[in-house]
Amino acid sequence: MAVLVLLGVLALVVGGCACVVWAERGGPRWVRGVATVTLAAGELLRRSEKNRRRGLNRTTDDGD
Repeated sequence: MAVLVLLGVLALVVGGCACVVWAERGGPRWVRGVATVTLAAGELLRRSEKNRRRGLNRTTDDGD
């Protein structure tokens, strides 16, 4: 079951990347929409990773 979920996620990622390339070459409106969503999701993941790394670098000083 987990393999099917991972394959589905992989298919969505590959399809999104293909739409980004197609939109750059002037694809139809729906392709540009999918490309916009794909790029926005990538930006959200990038920001969350930065925030997570910043959180790991912080040290808590509890007064000991």
